[in-house]
Amino acid sequence: MAKILTIADSMTWEVVQELLEKEGHQVKVASDGKDGFDMAREFSPDAIVCDGTLPQIHWLEVCRLVKADSLWDSFASRELSTGYFLLLITPEQFAEVQELDARVDDFVLKPIVKQEFLGRLRAGLRERELRLELARTQQELQLSRDRSLESEKMSNLGELVSGIAHEINNPITFIYSNLTHVQSYATDLIELLRLYQKQLVNPDAEIMQKQQDMDVEFLLDDLLKIVSSMRTGSDRIRQIILSVQDFSRSDRSGWQLFDISDGLENTLLLLQHRLPAREGRRDIKVMKEYGNLPQVECYAGQLNQAFLNVIDRAIDALEKSSQELEESESVKFKPVILISTHVIDGQRIAIEIADNDLATSEDIAAQFSDQFLRETAAESSSLFGLAISYRIIVEQHKGELKCFSEPGKGTKFRIEIPLRHS
Repeated sequence: MAKILTIADSMTWEVVQELLEKEGHQVKVASDGKDGFDMAREFSPDAIVCDGTLPQIHWLEVCRLVKADSLWDSFASRELSTGYFLLLITPEQFAEVQELDARVDDFVLKPIVKQEFLGRLRAGLRERELRLELARTQQELQLSRDRSLESEKMSNLGELVSGIAHEINNPITFIYSNLTHVQSYATDLIELLRLYQKQLVNPDAEIMQKQQDMDVEFLLDDLLKIVSSMRTGSDRIRQIILSVQDFSRSDRSGWQLFDISDGLENTLLLLQHRLPAREGRRDIKVMKEYGNLPQVECYAGQLNQAFLNVIDRAIDALEKSSQELEESESVKFKPVILISTHVIDGQRIAIEIADNDLATSEDIAAQFSDQFLRETAAESSSLFGLAISYRIIVEQHKGELKCFSEPGKGTKFRIEIPLRHS
């Protein structure tokens, strides 16, 4: 059964409607070109049967508007431009054959011959179905190619980052381990110097001058603090390197057991630089409510990438909220990201990443799907990241990625992942 719009006078459309409804089609009728175009936008018919013999129906303009791809802002609407346009004409109208060839898919001469009309309509609908199927196949093929390239780039990037992290890790490990000895040596030398101070009750003028120039008491007090801060900094670098190595694991070993909490912690560590306060925004507070999760069989590196994209989008949204508020309100606004995990049942776990952004996009929550993300990904890096996350979670791991939003209260992304790959 097809959806068919008829644009004709009452005499013609009664005949056409009777023929089409007997074939089982869903039929709607418009009496003039303007109503026909408006109805086409709402109804999205598979075929339009237009009477080109009446002066009040400007069939050429209707056809031009319907076929104009540039008017449509979504894939579903753009399918209207591929609709089958059948024109009813008289033999005298053959003078317009050039325009007919350019605009119209087919035409039937009036008076209408039942079998000819239905035969052309069936052929036209079948042709349209094949064209749409071909277009979808080409789109899926292109998407598959894009994903293959994207996967290859991510794999190469992961190997590159892991290699760099490994090269950095070697010297920083050397520095970190030697700082332990430096701290021990400094402690011993300070103790020895204290003993000399006790024994040397009356040092000469040269020693006294040197002590004053060096500010020995401050130096002794500060030296161990410096070594301790160097150890802290080195340890921080080592933690970041380990997180980068874990985050960017190449997944060449395939499916493996992975601790989701570790993945989230590694991701947050990599995004730590985006959380402190900036001009016009307070610190972003990250609250964590991790449940006792079993390990998940997955591609760990790719799941980490999915988490990174979702949390990164949350940070972008909170920054946008702060920028859109008045200065007095922006100071009061406390941006928060809440990350929680729990077991759903014996087969699945859930990860929820929520924020309290005030500039929530209802469009994302209402239309959240792979198709929506594919169409809008070019508009922003956040949506592009969500599109990647969607494919990783839904298509590769057979999980679910859902979005919930409420204006003025924030956005929540819920990720559900099977515990085992099947």
